[in-house]
Amino acid sequence: MQLIREWIIFALCLGVGGHIALGFILHAPALWPWSRAGLYGLLSGVAVYVLVQVSRLLWRAAQKRHVPESSSADV
Repeated sequence: MQLIREWIIFALCLGVGGHIALGFILHAPALWPWSRAGLYGLLSGVAVYVLVQVSRLLWRAAQKRHVPESSSADV
């Protein structure tokens, strides 16, 4: 199940990266030419995926830091 979740996250990130590249191409065609749209979309998607993975790692680290100690010593 974990592998399926990671593939879904990766696919969503590639889609977001494609939309980012499309937005740049439509709003700044001199900087991002159409001939490189696929490459820029792929690179943007991988960059978004890396950002998401780093965010998940930091979130997990923050959650582990704030887990309250069990009060089993008081029992």
